[in-house]
Amino acid sequence: MAKETLSVTDNRTGKQYEIPIEDGTVRAMDFRQIRVEDDDFGLMTYDPAFTNTASCRSAITYIDGDKGILEYRGYPIEQLAEHSTYLETAYLLLNDKLPNEKELKEWVHNITYHTMVHENIKRFVDGFNYDSHPMGMLIGTVGALSTYYPDGKDVDDAQARELQTWRLIAKMPTIAAYAYRRTRGLPIIYPDNAMSFPANFCSMLWRHVSEKDYRPDPVLEKAIDVLFILHADHEQNCSANAMRAVGSSRPDPFSATAAACAALYGPLHGGANEEVLHMLNEIGDIKNIPDFIKRVKAGEGRLMGFGHRVYKNYDPRAKIIKKTAYEVFDVVGRNPLLDIALELEKIALEDEYFVSRKLYPNVDFYSGLIYQALGFPLEMFPVLFAIPRTAGWVAQWREMITDPEQKIARPRQIYTGAREQTYVPVGQR
Repeated sequence: MAKETLSVTDNRTGKQYEIPIEDGTVRAMDFRQIRVEDDDFGLMTYDPAFTNTASCRSAITYIDGDKGILEYRGYPIEQLAEHSTYLETAYLLLNDKLPNEKELKEWVHNITYHTMVHENIKRFVDGFNYDSHPMGMLIGTVGALSTYYPDGKDVDDAQARELQTWRLIAKMPTIAAYAYRRTRGLPIIYPDNAMSFPANFCSMLWRHVSEKDYRPDPVLEKAIDVLFILHADHEQNCSANAMRAVGSSRPDPFSATAAACAALYGPLHGGANEEVLHMLNEIGDIKNIPDFIKRVKAGEGRLMGFGHRVYKNYDPRAKIIKKTAYEVFDVVGRNPLLDIALELEKIALEDEYFVSRKLYPNVDFYSGLIYQALGFPLEMFPVLFAIPRTAGWVAQWREMITDPEQKIARPRQIYTGAREQTYVPVGQR
């Protein structure tokens, strides 16, 4: 039987080394024994952006990008989107199992009764300019929660971690809705404990102050819930990595979540669906698509919403969102950009240039169309991403906190600067 090792010969010294292979992975620290001299630091690995480096062991989310597979705790995303709810999926991510009826009822109750935020938070949000970006408001407000819940610093206490989990998942939609209504100059709508998680979010967004019996359209309520499920976690992406890296220094989870939100704020992460709409608006009409494709091939533009850092196949979330989009458009009317999107997708999936590069539609291609059809401004898109991703971030954080192998994150570097300079007084330079 073949040995589960990697044989390495250092051609500088002629020495040979046996590096253990476990789970298809070698440990970077095993290369430190490879030295030219005894006082050498030892061999390091160099991997900008962690494109081929595993930073942790995780049992939360499984992705096979080549086959287009996404699973939460082993459950296919397609099954969860069809049969589950966001809160049930959040429980799964955090507890490694689907809840029974009693557990689900208690879980939903605990989240529902933590949706209210301190009254001072309302004044905190009012302190932002009316034209402030909602994501900036969300980042600042989530970070401020750490000052309201000092017990969040006790990260090694399981009960304290559970309480902060309830608070974060519950309060994120409330803060998001506050930010939205602040930018619209509208009075705050408080959470309604009689509503489901997505219905309550709709109420806080769109309910009129004098409206007593608000209920969102069931199709739209379900659409938001499905979108939340699809965005709940996605393995070790930029924001999850930020959550783990900041969390590794043992601050409260509100501070770590604010850092994750900041990572999501970037256009290369949470702003991708916004870029899709900019592209579709730029194209303007189906007749302009051939010229746009030509310019993309010439390197004069980018095909936004196609291709993915992980997926080299059709993003499974994109298929679900496409179906959801049609259901939403049946209620609110067809987004005029949909026809451009459909034709662009058709051409891209048939064109050898894009097929050979494995540029398939990803989750961002249709999600922006849905959010726009629901009336959300582009600035709200990353906020709508952050709400469901909170469950995944907290699941990643809790897994990291209880992993005995994890230490404070501290990558190495390859120093390329000057050495042994001599200081010269300013008048002699």
